[in-house]
Amino acid sequence: MRKQWILVANGSRARFFCRDGVGDPLVALETMDGPEACTRGNALQRDHPFAHELAQRLEEGVVDGEYETFWLIASSPLLSEIQHCLNRGVDYRLKWTHDADFTSLDAGTLERRLRELRELHEPGMPVH
Repeated sequence: MRKQWILVANGSRARFFCRDGVGDPLVALETMDGPEACTRGNALQRDHPFAHELAQRLEEGVVDGEYETFWLIASSPLLSEIQHCLNRGVDYRLKWTHDADFTSLDAGTLERRLRELRELHEPGMPVH
């Protein structure tokens, strides 16, 4: 397996995890805090700059050879905002998305939850 990043995000926080191979545990890499929470009516305005910041960090990771593929798990509407901000080289490395807020999960719990979700969507397929 190639080195993989897992990005989990909501409108105010993003956490990057990585793993080096099949069966390797997730390791927390970094946490990025987004803009302070604002009113619900301004959610898209709040998320959009954060989405750009996350897309930029993903691009830096590609340029620096920090990962080869990644999964993106983010709450709506941030998920679509991030995807919209990805350049072609980063988007090519995106292998799976899920609409949820898993930012509060520790690495072990996150790994179990992602495995369950992947098995539900791809019965009989190994989780990569």
